[in-house]
Amino acid sequence: MQKSQKKAISKKINLNIKVWSRKYPAIPYILKWTCICLIIGFLVGSASAGFLQSLNWATNFRENNIWLIAFLPICGLLIGLLYHYLGKDVEAGNNLLIDTIHEPKKIISFRMAPFVYIGTIATHFFGGSAGREGTALQMAGAIADQFSKPFKLSVSDRQILIIAAIAGGFGSVFGTPLAGAIFALEFFLIGRIRYNAIFPAFITAIIADLVTKLWQTPHTHYHIDLIPDISFLNIGYAVIAGVFFGLCAATFSKLLHKTGSIFKSNIGYPPLRPFIGGVIVALAVWAIGTTKYIGLGIPTIVNAFEYQLPAYDFALKMIFTIVTLAAGFKGGEVTPLFFIGATLGNALGFFIPLPTGLLAGMGFVAVFAGATNTPIACSIMAIELFGAECGVYVAIACLVSYLLSGHTSIYRRQAIGEAKHQRFSNLLGKRLNEL
Repeated sequence: MQKSQKKAISKKINLNIKVWSRKYPAIPYILKWTCICLIIGFLVGSASAGFLQSLNWATNFRENNIWLIAFLPICGLLIGLLYHYLGKDVEAGNNLLIDTIHEPKKIISFRMAPFVYIGTIATHFFGGSAGREGTALQMAGAIADQFSKPFKLSVSDRQILIIAAIAGGFGSVFGTPLAGAIFALEFFLIGRIRYNAIFPAFITAIIADLVTKLWQTPHTHYHIDLIPDISFLNIGYAVIAGVFFGLCAATFSKLLHKTGSIFKSNIGYPPLRPFIGGVIVALAVWAIGTTKYIGLGIPTIVNAFEYQLPAYDFALKMIFTIVTLAAGFKGGEVTPLFFIGATLGNALGFFIPLPTGLLAGMGFVAVFAGATNTPIACSIMAIELFGAECGVYVAIACLVSYLLSGHTSIYRRQAIGEAKHQRFSNLLGKRLNEL
């Protein structure tokens, strides 16, 4: 074939592609983001699998060697030194991810991923009370943002990439891909969802979840035994429960930030803050004689669905978690919020005549919804975890909790896209740390 013929054919193909792209503009977008999401989803899902398996090992080893808790202050000091001297640019954690989505600047340092992984595993290994969501999100965001330059992504595309990575991190670490996608679209801007990222968010969350499962990484299963018929009376009970969950969420967020401020104002050298926090937590564990309120607390969460627990469990878990995280230990807030919400729901069973398992499930997601301002994601999460039958009850609890928690959040850099109440419309566009 002559050169002139090859050029003519090539020109015709390029022309057809351009015409095809103009006629079906969604096709190139879908192909582009499918390719990107396959890569990001595989990497994020693999990272989540490795993290979850490491976390299970650390938890089991600690529970079989309780004496390790005595070294929690030393662990805190080492984590503090690591971040103070090598990780100041990534210390903001989830708030850095939110800032990058709102106003992308320099590429997130890859150090965020190994630093938060090491910090979280160490926190759990030595007995801190923390979660895993923050670690999964930060690992995912740091990994994904390294591809911004190689893929030559625009500012808008880079924002979508971070959202998709967060969806993958959340969906894979909890085994809830649909909730993970909605959470990523919902959590950085209160009251609004960014629909131009909806396809990458869902695809990445689904792929990351599949990859995590391919690595044979187990997730905890929860079960609600009895769900009563929908009635006006039961809806009223759900609203009442939602009020308690919202107040609890607001209290947790406010105390977390207030306690963090106390540590910062009274301890000038940052590495000493987690050291002091470690001393407080270790002594508290020794004083009460149980490890029930440290680590993830999964066994207690599971029991909250089945048995009546002490009414003070949620309060003690709240105190342990606030001291741990406010002092500077690493890990997420979400799994402790699951514990707090499930045990608070369990406690409400003393005077709200709904099944204990249902109240625990409602609290599990509703306190989380109020503390993160993500009621839609949390409602979907409950359906993924507990089944669709509980949907009406958990949705009511999540929405009431979201409204009652006010403009508070565990994420201080969230922006207000839509005020929760009309009289706060003047707050549109502001960050929560500016209020």
